[in-house]
Amino acid sequence: MVSEDSNITGNSADSAPERRITVRRAPRFVPFMVLGGILGIVVAAFVAFGLPADPQFDAGAVFGFFTVAFAAAGVILGCIVALILDRLSIRRSEHAIVEAVPEEEPGD
Repeated sequence: MVSEDSNITGNSADSAPERRITVRRAPRFVPFMVLGGILGIVVAAFVAFGLPADPQFDAGAVFGFFTVAFAAAGVILGCIVALILDRLSIRRSEHAIVEAVPEEEPGD
């Protein structure tokens, strides 16, 4: 992710303006949310089918109930992990100076 600072400097009329930017690697949130939801579904399957069942409830109904609960919790935990990684990426950001490169004419 690149964020732009407002510092624009130019040394002379011929040179292109220079800009200071901040460069960092920011995580994408959607993959973390999807992974958390999938892990929540796996945990729900283990709880519904791996543990001793109550004969009063059907295993499919128990799986559906726990799927909703654990998938939502997994998505929330995935977002929290992505936020933590995002904050760490801000600490590791680097500053760079870039300048525009003039485009050449096709006839040159």
